[in-house]
Amino acid sequence: MKMTTALLIANPSDEEEDNMAMLCCHSAQGEMFLMTRYPDEDELEITLDGEPSTLDDVKVTLGPTLLKIEIGAADADALNGDDVLEITYDPKVTDVAEVERTLRNILDGTGTYVSEL
Repeated sequence: MKMTTALLIANPSDEEEDNMAMLCCHSAQGEMFLMTRYPDEDELEITLDGEPSTLDDVKVTLGPTLLKIEIGAADADALNGDDVLEITYDPKVTDVAEVERTLRNILDGTGTYVSEL
């Protein structure tokens, strides 16, 4: 599955939400992607178009213009039947350092983070 967005919205630790880490975007076609994790949880949650799924063992790769999320084939229903979601974003309007901090918080102990920056 592929999405294109101008802006990745990231918050590594939202104090108003019990220090939840959150990464979100809206595609040009109106689709919404949200990945969250509370610091005391062992799993993360991915929401795609309003359908939340709780997952573990997620691999996320952050590149200069591409965010790639890979999940197990058994969890493919979380991504509408796909086990990979590629989100192309604009680094000129995205705080990439904030996205990286957020991904580290979300994936610490629950998945794999790969930086290609």
